[in-house]
Amino acid sequence: MCGIAGLVSKSPVNQDLFDALTMLQHRGQDAAGIITADGDRLHLRKDNGLVRDVFAADEHMSALRGNMGIGHVRYPTAGCTTSAEAQPFYTNMPFGVSLAHNGNLTNTDELKQALFEEDRRHLNTESDSEVLLNVFAHELAQLGKLRLKPEDIFETVARVHHRIRGAYACVAMITGYGVVGFRDPYGIRPVVVGRRNGINGPDYLIASESVALDALGFEVLGDIEPGEAVLITLDGKLHRRQCAAHPQHSPCIFEYVYMARPDSMMNNISVHKARLRMGVKLAEKIKREWGEDHGIDVVIPIPDTSRVPASELAQVLGVPYREGYIKNRYIGRTFIMPGQAQRKKSVRQKLNPVDVEFRGKNVLLVDDSIVRGTTSQEIIQMARDCGARNVYFASAAPPVRFPNVYGIDMPSVHELVAHGRTEEELRVLLGADKLVFQDLEDLIDAVKHKNANIEKFDCSVFTGEYVTQDVDAKYLNQLELFRNDAAKEARTRSASTPLDLHAA
Repeated sequence: MCGIAGLVSKSPVNQDLFDALTMLQHRGQDAAGIITADGDRLHLRKDNGLVRDVFAADEHMSALRGNMGIGHVRYPTAGCTTSAEAQPFYTNMPFGVSLAHNGNLTNTDELKQALFEEDRRHLNTESDSEVLLNVFAHELAQLGKLRLKPEDIFETVARVHHRIRGAYACVAMITGYGVVGFRDPYGIRPVVVGRRNGINGPDYLIASESVALDALGFEVLGDIEPGEAVLITLDGKLHRRQCAAHPQHSPCIFEYVYMARPDSMMNNISVHKARLRMGVKLAEKIKREWGEDHGIDVVIPIPDTSRVPASELAQVLGVPYREGYIKNRYIGRTFIMPGQAQRKKSVRQKLNPVDVEFRGKNVLLVDDSIVRGTTSQEIIQMARDCGARNVYFASAAPPVRFPNVYGIDMPSVHELVAHGRTEEELRVLLGADKLVFQDLEDLIDAVKHKNANIEKFDCSVFTGEYVTQDVDAKYLNQLELFRNDAAKEARTRSASTPLDLHAA
């Protein structure tokens, strides 16, 4: 999971791209980058760290000149966590193409071999985003055009769809021409486009979530549809075309559970309202299974993502909702931190309990999901240490039992606490007196609601069924070997930062 942004304007884009990435910071805390085009000159700044730290100095921003650019916030699911794999990536042939990507390709090894043996292209990192950039650049070069037209870009995207598999929401900048945004034929990862009336003409922004558009005063024109490409040329014109032969709308349901901000609209669905409905569904299940006399004295959310479902759950159950954990705003999202040791260390630094909300009470803790179990175990123990009589635990999502292959860091079944365990075994392991999970059918109903445009959701982390239909046991084994925490840490230790010839 990463955040992407692409902007074409009649004015300098550096500050707007910085602001857009700040609004998308929740999607990636490992690295950030912006590349801008000032005529034929490109200016790049990228490094490890938060957006505010990577672009801390005045010279960083002033060097990012130009009225067109793309940006990225990174959350490492593959490769290593050094600045070598910060995005955007750039290749000089043809024209000068830059690209930023959110997702994960499932045929990366096959593509790497073809790029070397057939396309004669050199790769400098382990990132599948660099693979995607080179596939896009190669297909654009194959057209043999000196002057590009919109139909040339759409033909290039169609060829990219034909070659690559997996999840990808991308922004690419073609020097001297414009910015293109495109999405895989299943629409697994989100991306939207918006327009703002500028002084000298319209500005167009492509971003992972609508909150980035809202914050900068853009009108949301809608999602980029599965398989669709959106082209914004330097003259301020927007072109759209479906580039996939058989698109099937199957967005990732975990975006609504955890990844996205609640104030975002994705696939014409309000994330906030979807989470409210998750709370209602979960409360109804508790009533069915625990009875009307459920014995819960207070509902306490695990901040921040679970606040919305927990508040609605408390209302349906008719019990008080209280903020029992105070969050340290200077600690990032523990789920997307690289390395189990760092995640575990951060839990107690991140959350501190208000003991009076626990002492002598039957407490229902509500979280968005249970993935590795690290946070859940620590939080349940905190509640006991504060004197809770009983600690119950509710998950707004079903048990996460299978790896995610589409850009969320759940690569290893051995790192998923629910894999191979029953719910009773999980309850004992986590230390809860009672444990309840959302039913998958209820989760789907809560998210989809009345949206008929979505054919199905990617629910692979709950079911092990992958919408791209190209994921088998061999692939999952290779993925686990390459992307588990230990493997990532080893690559990070051994990696060296390459010379960046284009840094601002």
